[in-house]
Amino acid sequence: MKFRLSSTVVFSSVIGYLLGTDYFSLVDISYLIIGGIFVTGSANAFNQILEKNYDKLMERTSQRPLPLGKLSSFQAIIFAIFIGVFGLFVLYHVSPGGYKSCLFALLSTLLYVLVYTPLKRISPIAIFVGAFPGAIPVLLGWVAATNDFGLAAGILFAVQFCWQFPHFVAISWVLDKEYKKAGFKMIYGGEKGKYPASVAFITSIAMTIISVLPYFLKINFISLSIFGAICIFLLGVWFTLRSFKLYKTTDDISARTLMLGSFIYLPLMQIIYVLDKYLFHMTYYLSLP
Repeated sequence: MKFRLSSTVVFSSVIGYLLGTDYFSLVDISYLIIGGIFVTGSANAFNQILEKNYDKLMERTSQRPLPLGKLSSFQAIIFAIFIGVFGLFVLYHVSPGGYKSCLFALLSTLLYVLVYTPLKRISPIAIFVGAFPGAIPVLLGWVAATNDFGLAAGILFAVQFCWQFPHFVAISWVLDKEYKKAGFKMIYGGEKGKYPASVAFITSIAMTIISVLPYFLKINFISLSIFGAICIFLLGVWFTLRSFKLYKTTDDISARTLMLGSFIYLPLMQIIYVLDKYLFHMTYYLSLP
């Protein structure tokens, strides 16, 4: 299992759930975590089944069970189906929107396995396609808590969708040689340079702007306080400057810095959203006569 991917998916879904409700249930959060781990594990397993012959060519993935022959494709398929079905079953029990959460989880898995994975060897458009399943987890958590989809959910989705681009531009830049060994076309324009760096920079700006919209729109559940908006904006500026540095220098060090920054930005931004809601807005409402 890809621990980093799984932890990002599960964490984002829990954040979406916490933002979508004022009275959270630890039982439902447990269902989200367990279900998310198993569904993500299933998607990862299917991904590795499809890419087992290419994983042999990359040092980073050559020691996985399938390339080493420690596990047959048939065994892996049975395992992937079992944990996927179990994960969906667990998600179904989240109240009140478990059914819709299952649908989003299934959609994310299908996009990741059947569209994103094969596209990686065809075109960098795979990054755009992969941004959809990458941004669905926060939506999944929101729908689980609200049984509804609205502007707030759309903003949370849009922020995480935009984040995917600088994140994957940085990863594809750092792992460019490895990807090319396996025939993966993961960098915009085919080569390191201004074009992929500009994609990262522009989407970082968009992400920063969208992330503070709740303050101006005063949306229920994620109506940011001025303090929360400033923190999230400054965090976005910090991240955008890393994208700009990559655009300016187009070197591997800047790409690695941006990649590490992306791992910091997303969870920290989401934590600020949650803290702002429960520390500022809930305190305000409780103080009303």
